[in-house]
Order: sequence, then structure tokens, then C-alpha cells
Amino acid sequence: MIKDKVKNLPSTPGVYLMKDSRGSIIYVGKAKNLKRRVQSYFQKSKTHPQKVIKLVSNIQDFDILQTDTEFEAFMLECKLIREIKPLFNKMMKSPQSYTYIVIDMDRKYPDIEITNHRDKQDSRLYFGPFHSKNRVETAIIGIKEYYKILCSNPKKQNSLCFNHSIGLCIGMCGGGPALQQYQTIIDDIIGLLNGENRTILDDMKRKMAQAAANFNFEAAAWYRDRIDAIQFLLRKEKVIEFTEDNKNIVVIENMGGDSFKLFLIKRNRILFRNIFTFDSAEVTQLSSLITTTFNTAAYSYDSFVKRDEIDEAQIIYNYLKSSQCRYKTIPDKWITNHKDKNIENAVTKLMNKIYILTK
Repeated sequence: MIKDKVKNLPSTPGVYLMKDSRGSIIYVGKAKNLKRRVQSYFQKSKTHPQKVIKLVSNIQDFDILQTDTEFEAFMLECKLIREIKPLFNKMMKSPQSYTYIVIDMDRKYPDIEITNHRDKQDSRLYFGPFHSKNRVETAIIGIKEYYKILCSNPKKQNSLCFNHSIGLCIGMCGGGPALQQYQTIIDDIIGLLNGENRTILDDMKRKMAQAAANFNFEAAAWYRDRIDAIQFLLRKEKVIEFTEDNKNIVVIENMGGDSFKLFLIKRNRILFRNIFTFDSAEVTQLSSLITTTFNTAAYSYDSFVKRDEIDEAQIIYNYLKSSQCRYKTIPDKWITNHKDKNIENAVTKLMNKIYILTK
């Protein structure tokens, strides 16, 4: 019965919902091609991990929800997983917790710490949230080792720690000139996390290449792992920074033929979506639609991205940076000025770019 149902699936983007014998949804997945993706579960393969094999053994039926684009399938999957909390989505996801990097600049020794929560009233500097606590810890340790601030004296009561004797701490725990040097290092690290100072990455890459050239592959692997972890932090910070700006984003994606799909996005929400044809779409009407939609978006946003927003924010960010669409950010002043022709010009340029791709 299931195999017959799979044969009749469309080769379009969408979301599939796997069900058990009681009709409960036990897994939600997304697909660019529903037929190909769902078929893959029921084809015998030695490459299937045990978790997938166990999932398939519990599947008695499934439903699908078609979408116009793969992007919408990603967003719908994210929404449904958060709402339904299917058993196998929890089991098949690596055990991760949302993690923040926090620096308290009001302290004499502003250490780099990790926390699972962010206090709105807190004056400390926060970076994140990040999905993988392990990668954050690896990055922080690498940064501390690089700058030699891996102090083993947590109280720092003017006595040099053991790590200072083995070259892992510059000795800020003993006070004096090293403390001032430590403050400069913390400023450099903040610059790194803000994406403004890549000195540590460039230096690590140089040392990794040098270690590899000297056949010191253990040292080269050490640098590689730390570089990957730090770059992971910086990629996530770009997503968060982009999202926190609360941009009004107009997106146009080619749907093939003479049609395109218009998305209006703010932060991590799709406010509007619809398909238009190039022949019937009037720029003036689209401009009015954009202005009205963003003006009436009755959403209140915090000044920072919350943990339950990060998955959707990541999907939107990756989509905008892909080659599948063209987008334009619309300043608030264009929205409030109804006679501003900048929106019409932006829409015209986007439509022209997408139209050219259809030829």
C-alpha cells in the first residue's frame, strides 16, 4: 500500500509526515523532490543508519504537503517540527543545546564564558545563540590557547597560575602589566566575534600551512579544528546580525516560464507570498502591496534573536545568499514615504534580473 502511494507522489518540493500504526506523526522531513526523497526510505540500502532503519520499521502511512519552492519546504518543516515535536526528529537530531558566549566587561578580569540563557536586562556582551555547544567550547579553548589566556587560577588573586608556568597563560592572574595586555586581548576577541578582526584566523591558517609543510600533521590538524570551530562562530554571527537588523526584504524567485514568486520577509517571518506573471504584474501595484504589508506587520521584535528564531533565521539567510532568488532590502524611510519611487525602482530591477534568468 505504501509503495503504491510512493509511486504516485509528485516530483515537487514539499514536506512529508511519517505516521505510525496509531496515526501519530513520528517524523517530519523536507524534500526538493518529494517522490525521490520518500522513495529513498523504502529502498534497501546498506548505507541507511540504524536510526533510519528503526524509523522505517515504524512507518505505516505518510502524508505530504506540497510547496512551490524548496525554500518554503524548509520553512514549513521547521515550523511543523517545532509545533508537533515528532519522536524521531528528536532521536535523529544530534544532542545539541543552544549556547551563548558571554563577556562581562564590568569585571576586573572579563573572562569568556558559555551560558545556555540570555538575560534581557543583562548588560554583559552576548554572542549567539549557537547550536553546537561542543564547537563553541572548541573555538573558545582554541582562542584562549592562541592568546595564552587559558588561566587555571579562577580567582586570580595576584598569584601566577600553573598554566603560566607551562606557557598557556600570560600571567594576568598575577596582576601588573599582563593585566593591561589581557584587556587588549579581550578587545581583540570581541572584534573577532563581531567579524571585525580576523588576525587570529589568518595567523592560524599560516601556522597550519607551515606545520603541514614540516610534516607535523598533528599540529596542522589541531589548527584546522580550531579554525573550523572559529569560522562556525563567525558564520552564525553573520546570520544573527543580519536577522537582528529587522530588515524589510523583498524577494523574487523564478518559477519557470513567465512566472515568478514574490516573498516579503521581515526578520524570521514570511509576511507575504504569491505567484505573479511578468505580463500581468504591475510595478505600481506591487510597490503599494509592499508598502502596505510592511506597514501593517504588527509584530514586536526583541533587539536580539531568540533561540526559537535561529533555525528559521538560518534558513532565510542561506536562501537569500543562494543563486535561486534575487532580493532587495527596503529601508524603513521608503516604507513610510508612500510616494517614494525607490521601491518601484527596486522591484523593477529585481523583476528584470529574474526575467533575464528565464531566457
